[in-house]
Amino acid sequence: MKKVLLYVLLWSPLFALSQVGLKAGVNFANVTNASSINSGSRSGFMFGAFLAPASKGLFSSRTEIIYSRQGYDFTTSTKSGNVNLDYLLIPQLVGINLTKLLQLQAGFQVAFLLNAKADSVNSNGMSGSYPSVMDYYNKFDYGFAVGAEVHPFRGLLVGARYNISLGKIYKDLGNGQQPTFTAQDAKNNVVQLFAGWKFGK
Repeated sequence: MKKVLLYVLLWSPLFALSQVGLKAGVNFANVTNASSINSGSRSGFMFGAFLAPASKGLFSSRTEIIYSRQGYDFTTSTKSGNVNLDYLLIPQLVGINLTKLLQLQAGFQVAFLLNAKADSVNSNGMSGSYPSVMDYYNKFDYGFAVGAEVHPFRGLLVGARYNISLGKIYKDLGNGQQPTFTAQDAKNNVVQLFAGWKFGK
């Protein structure tokens, strides 16, 4: 209990001088470099929180932690189906405050894969799932995030963001070992639309 109280006392000045916020929205996800599986976009959701030191100047910064449901649809010569990927995203962003109402954002982000699931239907109509697919995936991802936010009223925020991954989704398991729903060079590609509320100065 004493340790918890000590942490609160140490961090309280930072929170008092910062903006803390919550946000949630929808994802429109796909993968690049995946022509072999004819990938298509898949909708998902996201939610999380952020911490932004108070700033009245042109530039500001923000750290976020986001739960993000991503993935893609696929079609091969024998199967079609979908892949769901659950990530924990941690973006570190720089904001450019064009006005009090509009902020542009860009930065770097890392991501940690929490869960993966693939379902498919083959050419004869039989459906199936792949219950243990985590071994096929790289658990760590990284890339860039760019976007914009509008702050129309008090703490309300509405925004859009484009996440561009640089890391490959799948491990290189060698020829003959990759499931049909995978593409060796596939990378995440996500558009997010969100709304939220910020607290503090």
